[in-house]
Amino acid sequence: MLTPEARNKPVLKQEIVFAAVHLVPLAAIWTGATLFDWIVCAVLYVTRMFWVTGGYHRYFAHKSYKTSRLFQFIIAFMAQTSAQKGALWWAAHHRHHHRHSDTPADPHSMKIYGFWYSHIGWIVGPDFKKTDYKTIGDYAKYPELVWLNKNHYLPPLILATVVTILGGIVNGGSITETFSATGGLSTLFIGFFLSTVILYHGTFSINSIMHKFGNQRYETGEESKNSLWLALITLGEGWHNNHHYYETASRQGFFWWEVDITWYVLRFFAALGLIWDLKGVPKHIKYSKNKQHAQELRKEAEQQKQFA
Repeated sequence: MLTPEARNKPVLKQEIVFAAVHLVPLAAIWTGATLFDWIVCAVLYVTRMFWVTGGYHRYFAHKSYKTSRLFQFIIAFMAQTSAQKGALWWAAHHRHHHRHSDTPADPHSMKIYGFWYSHIGWIVGPDFKKTDYKTIGDYAKYPELVWLNKNHYLPPLILATVVTILGGIVNGGSITETFSATGGLSTLFIGFFLSTVILYHGTFSINSIMHKFGNQRYETGEESKNSLWLALITLGEGWHNNHHYYETASRQGFFWWEVDITWYVLRFFAALGLIWDLKGVPKHIKYSKNKQHAQELRKEAEQQKQFA
């Protein structure tokens, strides 16, 4: 029986902004919502989910591909429009999760701390507020990333402003309608805030239910699972057991039938020359069942090459 760490309880009054983000979309009851607002909501969910998984996760947390310093900053900025704090904060905590997955030291183990805490409690609680710059030292050496991490509220604030202005122009017919109920405000409430809330829980579901529901292809020593429907919702993150087995791969759908939309977009970016050196999945990893079996398959492949 694993003994949980002592964790401090969430203090809601210290999380007013986080709570408000969940409540703001209800203001659409008074403003109404247009087709444009719902289109913006869908587009912002999908695009920002890509930056969360392709940026926060596969780039900053796992270094699964390389890019330029400029595009690295763009990746961090776009990921932070999700309002999930700084790229360095996000990646540092995720690395910690992998090192201690489903043990008491895991920030969000459903096995140890239950669904609520793994899904959202660890975020609203006071224990994981700081960025561990030592854990993310490979990226913390870039001052522009440290600055952006410390000012993590700027990208979502800028995005919210742009969305509101667009709503005024499209819904109200003029930029002067930016802050009118029938103009930009309805786009802000539905397009920005509602998509942000849905994005939160799509992302958080990987921390919580992906360690409880689904199937395990690989023996990883913890409870990560694979799920097609969560892979669709999260643009590929649902192949979570694959990822925990071989975390440095740029793709998480190891087989062609495992839909991984983030991987497809990363391949497109690579074709444009924006990123490169995408890390693949070696055959001895892909077709093994555990790390010992993987080493056996690797040795067999090396011997076959010697006698070929």
